[in-house]
Amino acid sequence: MTDQDDKSAGQARASRDDRLKSALRENLKRRKVQARERAAMTGALENDDGSLDEGTAGET
Repeated sequence: MTDQDDKSAGQARASRDDRLKSALRENLKRRKVQARERAAMTGALENDDGSLDEGTAGET
């Protein structure tokens, strides 16, 4: 009877590991997309000299 318990525990562990791997992979993909979007937004907000565009506050 312990052989079946060991096998089912091993299968449960493998199933859990697979779910965790999948969740981690999806999280990594989502974070990469977020990082790319932030980089694109930062690039759009920068002026040619590299300073941030803060609207008309600094204009004279």
